[in-house]
Amino acid sequence: MERIESASNAKIKWAASLHQRKNRERRGEFVAEGVRLAEMAAASDWPLRFCIVTESALAGERVRKIIDALDTKGCPIFIVPPNVYKKASATESPQGILLVMEAVHSSLSGLVVRKDSLFAILDRVQDPGNAGTIIRTADAAGCSGVIVLEGTVDLYSDKAVRSSMGSLFHLPIVTHVTAAEWAAFMREQGISCYAALLDQEAAPYFTKDYRRASAVVFGNEGNGISSEMLDEAEHIYIPMVGRAESLNVATSAAIVLYEAFRQRYSEDSSQQR
Repeated sequence: MERIESASNAKIKWAASLHQRKNRERRGEFVAEGVRLAEMAAASDWPLRFCIVTESALAGERVRKIIDALDTKGCPIFIVPPNVYKKASATESPQGILLVMEAVHSSLSGLVVRKDSLFAILDRVQDPGNAGTIIRTADAAGCSGVIVLEGTVDLYSDKAVRSSMGSLFHLPIVTHVTAAEWAAFMREQGISCYAALLDQEAAPYFTKDYRRASAVVFGNEGNGISSEMLDEAEHIYIPMVGRAESLNVATSAAIVLYEAFRQRYSEDSSQQR
């Protein structure tokens, strides 16, 4: 471990620069900040550039275990005073540890599609909190991957990474996919595609069979799903009986993906009897 005392140090500037999208895209790197994210990042196979940690954070047992794991992996570790850490941090109440990591990108051609694969598709979702939460839900619901269409928020932004709560490191995530590319892949792989939208002429989401290879599209918070994707999918909706006009897109994703989980869990349970 090395000590850094100056906020003008190159490593501090490097980490701070990654809070801007243009620098993340140029370098192919991002920041994972906080104890829980650092734990999950250290346990993953994602490439690590370096770690910045404060002495006060090092006093905690969880952080010491993270540092030991990073040291085993050969990740450079830099100890800094609080004022220097603040220059590299993007959180209001920092926990004193952050990692600079290399972004790992999957490809459509590299996805393994089984007869029961389930994919979540983000179609121009703009809020990073929503995007990260959908990734977290997709992980919890047993999805095989997340497809991110062009025009969607940067999944490696600080808020999106935090909202994913480490699920970003567990799922294949394919970014910058066009509707045409997805349509071709879907047909080639025999994937049934469903579009969740506000349309009571569509089928209620729970009437569909998600036990086969399936994908569900979740659209832009204001404008919904693009016409290109609507043309390629069966339309489903979530019935509502109250006076709310709509549901948050991350909430909608949780409802539909967990219906898919329920169907698959029920089938597995019946086969085990």
